[in-house]
Parts: sequence; structure tokens; C-alpha cells
Amino acid sequence: MAFPRPCAGCHGRAGDEFLYLCWDCLTTIRLVQPPYCLLCGDPVCGAIENEYICSTCKQRRPFFDCARSAALYNGLIKEMILDFKYRGALWLGPDLGQLMFACLRTHFRAPEIDRIAYVPLHKTKERQRTYNQSFLLAKEIAGRLGRRVDDCLIRMQPTDSQTHLTSAERADNVRNKFAVNRLCDPEGERILLVDDVMTTGATVNECARVLKKAGAQEVLVLTAARG
Repeated sequence: MAFPRPCAGCHGRAGDEFLYLCWDCLTTIRLVQPPYCLLCGDPVCGAIENEYICSTCKQRRPFFDCARSAALYNGLIKEMILDFKYRGALWLGPDLGQLMFACLRTHFRAPEIDRIAYVPLHKTKERQRTYNQSFLLAKEIAGRLGRRVDDCLIRMQPTDSQTHLTSAERADNVRNKFAVNRLCDPEGERILLVDDVMTTGATVNECARVLKKAGAQEVLVLTAARG
């Protein structure tokens, strides 16, 4: 007899909509809702009638063209991502991918995406962790689109943890740490760049910078959560 799938939130029986989420726990996940910055997708409180661009993006326009996240990085979705990223809970990938795919269909025109990329780990860190969570999420998206994931980017040097750094320190921490894989030619392409969490956007912005420098026409960022 097969055991029922446990919910990642309450540990009760999972529902039919997701593999490891029951309906009650699913409703506790706070999806990113308008209003938010037109460029980086950072949510803002209050009512805004016109298209809104945050002060950060106004001060220095990002290299990516648009970034969107499925949910706010708190509560259950935060625990799921931490389990998936650091504790080997790879079975949560399909559920996170399903949330991200719904976000993609809402905000981006999937048929116009030429290539699916992801934020790479440095080879040393990937050996220690044994997997790259962003690559696995990109595979979930690619599978739903009937596409493949490309190793477009290389992390040239290891970086310190971004957790306790300011926005400016995060940007300095990742500057010139990425390069485009010589086997990848993004000239004129629309690229979907996948990562797990977007906080200040420093990492995805640096990745977008090198992709644009290599000729990419458009870089769209998709993450599971927004910090």
C-alpha cells in the first residue's frame, strides 16, 4: 500500500492540485499581486493607478527588461525554498515549478522566449551542495514548455553569501563574477533567466548585463519568490 504524500506545510495529506501541498496550506502562500514595479516587480503598498517604476529602477535602470516572482518570500514558501535549496528536499521542485510556471504564463509570452537560462553556482559550491537549485527550477519550467535548459552562464569566481549584505554590497559582491559560456550565442535572443529568490536583484542584474553585452535582445527574469 502506498503512503499518502505529506503536505510540506501541515504534514497532513497533500491535495490533488500539487504534489506536496494541501489546499489549506496552498492558500497561505502570498502570491505577488499588483501594484509592483513595472521593471523589477518589487511590490508596493497602497493604490497606484498609473504604471509604476520604483525609485531604485529610476535611479539606475536594470539590465534585465522585466522581472517577476511567483510569491513573497515568507511563511511556507520561504521554508519550502530553504528545504529545497539547502536540505535536499528535491521533491519540492515540481510544486515550486508549478507556481513559477503560472507566474510565467501571467506575465510573459512563452512562445517568444528563445532560450531558458539559470543563475549558475561556482563549481566549488555546486560540488559541495551536489546540485544547483536554480538549474532544477529552470528544468521544471523548460519541461512545461517542451524546451531544454541551456548552460548560458558561468560563475567565474565564488562569492560571499549575500544574506547580510546591503544592496550596494550585493552589487559589488557579484560584479564581474559571471561570463557567458563560449558555447552559447545569445545574439538577438529573448532569454528567460531563472533563479530561486530575488531580493535586491543584484545577481540576476549582473547575469543580465553579461548576456546583454553578448548580444541578447531581451532578458526576462523569473523567480519562485521575492524577498
